Amino acid sequence: MKIRGHHYLTGRVCDIDIADGVIRAIAPIAEPAPNTDLWLAPGLIDIQVNGYRGHDICSADVSVDDVVAVAEQLADAGVTAFCPTVITSSPAAIEASLHTIAQACKRSSIVRERVVCIHLEGPYISALDGPRGAHPREHVKDPDWQEFLRWQQAADGRIGMITLAPELPGVLEFINKAVQADVVIALGHHAATADQIHAAVHAGAVISTHLGNGSHSVLPRHHNYIWEQLAHDGLMASIIADGHHLPPAVVKSFYRVKGQSRLILVSDVVAAAGLPVGSYTFMGQPTEVRADGSVRLLGTPYLAGSALKLCDAVVNMMSFSGASFGDAVLMATANPARLLGVHRERGSLTIGARADLAVFRIAVDRMTLVCTIAGGEVCYQA
Repeated sequence: MKIRGHHYLTGRVCDIDIADGVIRAIAPIAEPAPNTDLWLAPGLIDIQVNGYRGHDICSADVSVDDVVAVAEQLADAGVTAFCPTVITSSPAAIEASLHTIAQACKRSSIVRERVVCIHLEGPYISALDGPRGAHPREHVKDPDWQEFLRWQQAADGRIGMITLAPELPGVLEFINKAVQADVVIALGHHAATADQIHAAVHAGAVISTHLGNGSHSVLPRHHNYIWEQLAHDGLMASIIADGHHLPPAVVKSFYRVKGQSRLILVSDVVAAAGLPVGSYTFMGQPTEVRADGSVRLLGTPYLAGSALKLCDAVVNMMSFSGASFGDAVLMATANPARLLGVHRERGSLTIGARADLAVFRIAVDRMTLVCTIAGGEVCYQA
């Protein structure tokens, strides 16, 4: 297979040759280059996926077919690699979800190739209203290493990232053990002090999960955990650039502070994402997809995950912050690949890398996804 378009970083038109699922050659076209409106980017990597199009990864009764469907259908968002994300629930429900995801990896080559690792978001988070977000209060708890080891066994060792609150008892010891076990530690859904945040980073935490969300609606204007994480040079930050979780001005400010290299675009999509406007149930809670594209707890102003496609997050990032197409793509490819330690084979257009591509087109001054290629095979076409 050969595909021609503008390289996402240089803007130069090039031909990319693909064979046996690998990029075999990248050849820039001599000037004057043929006219094309296609732009070639690496396949996008989404580190926070709770479900998609009616398939709920977090449900205790999630099936292997559900996980396969999510892996396949995310292609319409340009996603060729992702982290199935299991959120706070009962210990039995978490274990069941983890086991099913692991089984899906064993039984399906598509899932096995596209799942980078499992992201466990909770239950070791704040119980406070606001920081807890839509996570059920009754299942929030303090870190328990032995419990985590049981879950890791159920997951076949595939838990590679944990989001937790740094103010909880025993959290520093937990972080130390997790880091030694090659698990990425993220800070999220917390109400930590500056000292607690710094101690967690010193212990090994490296990223803030959906910074600016999972927080109180009202905070002290200067001394608060958002500023502390934003200012900490040792923390990357993931953000949900849908215009609902963060206003455009906040996205722009985060970009100006963290810069391209320390931001990661995530979708945080839930099972209701991709479904028509209406009411649904997510993790046993009534939710609604609204006409504005947001997903909220039914009858409230509170967000319950998102319906954002990661390809749209890339476009939004450009619009909200003024970032170039190349920088926005890096936030959804190279940065998550580097965070998760898979940067040698994913997240870039380089010879020898996996042939995972997201192909965009400029139409009426807006970039839209037209094609997704995973492992050298076209898996989505607009």
